[in-house]
Amino acid sequence: MKDIAAQDQGGAAPVVTLRPEQPGDEGFLYEVYASTRQEELALTGWDEAMRRAFLAQQFGAMRVGYRGSFPAAEFAIILQGAEPVGRMVIDRGAESIRVVDLALLPAHCHRGLGTLLLRRVCAEAAAAGRPVRLSVLKQNRAVGWYERLGFRRIAEAGPYDEMEWRPEAG
Repeated sequence: MKDIAAQDQGGAAPVVTLRPEQPGDEGFLYEVYASTRQEELALTGWDEAMRRAFLAQQFGAMRVGYRGSFPAAEFAIILQGAEPVGRMVIDRGAESIRVVDLALLPAHCHRGLGTLLLRRVCAEAAAAGRPVRLSVLKQNRAVGWYERLGFRRIAEAGPYDEMEWRPEAG
């Protein structure tokens, strides 16, 4: 488990830790995943049953896809104190460190936790002399956040932009 301090708006420094995903985390992981798709689903006009079915199918596909594509990755739950607030998947390859997924529940967004975690990954990469890479949907608001943190677009892959942070650039 890794301790990370983050400043909240009140000036206190809550401890943020990462712990490995466990089988009992499935419901929480689904909740995090579903929260990341709410804006998109609001545009569909689907009823609640259809949304749930779609989310369940997509969640299962994401889980299988991540495990298959990144079998050596660190699959972690983000904890603030004892409370699970998100998930992070990091693949530490020989050439680069890939941020496969970083997602927080909406109530914990815009508080600096994601920035703190991503900066920590970048510091690890800088110490190892490797870049950090990630993929993001081209229209995602996170693109601007990644750019503010020093990431640059390096390629396109269908609807995704491949982005990279390099120690000398960040």
